[in-house]
Amino acid sequence: MAPIPFLSLLLLFSLTFPSSSSAFEQQPLLKYHHGPLLKGNITVNLVWYGKFSSTQRSIIVDFLNSLSNPKTTSPPSVSSWWRMTAKYRGGSSSVVVGKQTLDDKYSLGKALKTSQLEVLAFKYGYGDGKAVNVVLTSADVAVDGFCMSRCGTHGSVQVKKSRFPYAWVGNLVSKCPGYCAWPFHQPVYGPQTPPMVAPNGDVGVDGMVINLATVLAGTVAPLEAVSACTGIFGKGAFPGYPGKVLMGKTTGASYNAVGVNGRKYLLPAMWDPQTSTCKTLL
Repeated sequence: MAPIPFLSLLLLFSLTFPSSSSAFEQQPLLKYHHGPLLKGNITVNLVWYGKFSSTQRSIIVDFLNSLSNPKTTSPPSVSSWWRMTAKYRGGSSSVVVGKQTLDDKYSLGKALKTSQLEVLAFKYGYGDGKAVNVVLTSADVAVDGFCMSRCGTHGSVQVKKSRFPYAWVGNLVSKCPGYCAWPFHQPVYGPQTPPMVAPNGDVGVDGMVINLATVLAGTVAPLEAVSACTGIFGKGAFPGYPGKVLMGKTTGASYNAVGVNGRKYLLPAMWDPQTSTCKTLL
């Protein structure tokens, strides 16, 4: 099995902020990943690597179940965010959660190389070509390049004449929350504005949702549709300020999308190919 090179994504925000708000509004750099695109009915299989509580797992599974849920279609909702991907070539796609595998014994250790992510992603099968296998690593697992150049990746491997996509996202709370969990933590660089309150009370996992949303959008769009809009979550965003979002009355938590089971999430802006702008839910 020979792996195909894949693009590493720098998620959430750049290491250097533009010097002015006008610079922030300039045309973003659009990167085409040239990877396989999934359309139609997509199954997301999850590999939980390391220690995750049941609450942490439910936050992420509820997010995935919200992407195509017909009962939460009114904006601002998670499903209305996902529908923006339908503007890309191939049209709309629906997402369902498939097989979940727990690897809480750290079968490959707590320090993973990139090649081991591929091993974990396909350890339990390749699927039917309509699935993406997602590896989620817990806060005590280190991955090559984690916190230095990436918070997650998506790519593919080739088996005979078929290519199978996969993705990886890590929990960053104990390693680099200022790099991968902004705006729930003060950034490493740039304006030091007060962090927002995570919508589900878990900085690490709420940050994972943002990263997971980013890599999933990359599996159905030919370009990095979310990475093109780094740091934008609401209208009026500028360097160090993610934009205007909603706030919970009792918790003070920041969010811009509602999902199943009353879940609230903060989801990033997505590049709109029809208007050539970064589109937000609010």
